[in-house]
Amino acid sequence: MPAKSQYELEREANIANNLALFEELGLKEAVKDLGIPTAKLTGKRKAAPVRPKTLKRERAEPEAPRRQSRRLLTKLHPDPNETPEERKLREDALDKERIKQEDARLEAEEKARIAKRPRHDVLNFKTLAETEEPQELSWLTQTMEIVAQTSGRRVGDPEAFNFPDDAKHKTAVKYLREKVKDLKVVSRAKVTTNRVYCAVYHPEVTKDIVFFGDKHGQLGIWDARAPPDDVNDDDEGIAPDNREGGKYCRLQLHWPATSKSSISSIKLDPIDSHNLYTSSYDCTIRSLSFVSGSSKEIYASEDGVLICSMDLPPTGNEMWISDGSGGVSHLDLRQDKSHIRRYELSEAKIGCISVNPTRPNFLLTASNSRFLKIWDTRKLNGLPIESLDHAHRVGSARQTLNFESSIINKFLESKKGKGGFRGEWKHDKSASSAYWDPRGRQIVSTSYDDTLRLWDIESPVFRTDEVFPNLKPFCRIKHNCQTGKWLTILRAQWSPNPDAYPHFTVGNMDHSLDVYSSKGELITQLSDRTMISAVQAVTCSHPSIVERAASGNASGRCVLWAPKSLMVHP
Repeated sequence: MPAKSQYELEREANIANNLALFEELGLKEAVKDLGIPTAKLTGKRKAAPVRPKTLKRERAEPEAPRRQSRRLLTKLHPDPNETPEERKLREDALDKERIKQEDARLEAEEKARIAKRPRHDVLNFKTLAETEEPQELSWLTQTMEIVAQTSGRRVGDPEAFNFPDDAKHKTAVKYLREKVKDLKVVSRAKVTTNRVYCAVYHPEVTKDIVFFGDKHGQLGIWDARAPPDDVNDDDEGIAPDNREGGKYCRLQLHWPATSKSSISSIKLDPIDSHNLYTSSYDCTIRSLSFVSGSSKEIYASEDGVLICSMDLPPTGNEMWISDGSGGVSHLDLRQDKSHIRRYELSEAKIGCISVNPTRPNFLLTASNSRFLKIWDTRKLNGLPIESLDHAHRVGSARQTLNFESSIINKFLESKKGKGGFRGEWKHDKSASSAYWDPRGRQIVSTSYDDTLRLWDIESPVFRTDEVFPNLKPFCRIKHNCQTGKWLTILRAQWSPNPDAYPHFTVGNMDHSLDVYSSKGELITQLSDRTMISAVQAVTCSHPSIVERAASGNASGRCVLWAPKSLMVHP
């Protein structure tokens, strides 16, 4: 019998050690189930053999030479007797092969780069939902066909709910509290695969359709109270309260599917509820139409400037866009996307922009420079083009009028520019968001200084060209806004319902959803410790139903808050 190799000796030693350990632990029957021959298990327990010293393995026979290409051998190990002509031919052949390999490598790298670039062409639903099951896509089409195509945004009256005495305010707040204090979690689902960054509630009243944008450029469309499908075998052991509620579909609107394509904001078209806009960190804004079943690009920033926020006036004809370089761009949706006017309004990132719904020429910006500022866009749009040189006017792919801060400041100090800048307020730390309410009268801001602030600007001051006489907030609310690296920034969001007493929602680090009145009173804190164990960082409200709110967290799980009577169980 030939001598055992070192490998076989080590293997037998390992088997003996394992068998001894199993018997010591009383797992003899488990050893039998492993299929080890019973001969090794009979008799008395033997002491584990000493593990032999590991030795360097030696080959019993010399390894036979491997086969090699004669052509490569000739090129790499030339004949010492070759002539100069033969050497030149050989070296030329080697050079050609190196060039061919380098070209192949560069081509592969270029294909990889192209795959990571944003998609600028028109994309249909099939392409956007290529990772989804076909029935989910058909469900989306059928659902949106049922939904009426209506105006997506209503505005309020600046003088509405401006009661002369506190008694009427208290009555209105009491009515609002009765409406929202008992809202429960009636549906939950993991609508997006990654962290929720933004959300918007569809105005349809017969359904609860909510759109969520996530960290990797994915749009989740959730019909939160849709009747559930038949229960799968995998779900039979899950309690009804723990099953996913409603139906949802995921569309990969922005590409690549990484954090470089996070959806920074979602806006419904103010004049067509079957169309919505999404801005992304891939430096593009896309329009998604449920009528045509496609998505098209309407804007792409130059030089990779990060798009942070966008908003539209109620007419829906234009769009205002803020970016990470302190600029604000104006896009007329009735014109070709090549006609852009960009204004440098801050030395730091403008993370939020809001258009006054009742006075659309008043623009609100919040930036990392800590300032909240109000602008009159009629003056900004009046900046003379003659003040720009050729470099400012012509971009790499389209004509962009880029007004630098020095040009804007000089113009605002002139007689023609008077009234372009209306006021500012400096927070203690970065101002993460600021929004007009549906009446275009009040402002709520969120800041990293852990404070929510409220402003109430009366109508007469809008009618002049003078700087607002007093832009001091009338209310400050202490609120923990230290979300850190792994949570979406908290933003207080007004309810877009113009018929309800003005109120806003904001996420709470204590896992609740807080509702405040326009006077800064805490209406209620919605929470459910048995069903929610994460911060509801992103919030939104139904445009016309007071008893509806939705929220999303860092895992992509979303929640519908509504009266308990609307809860649907499988």
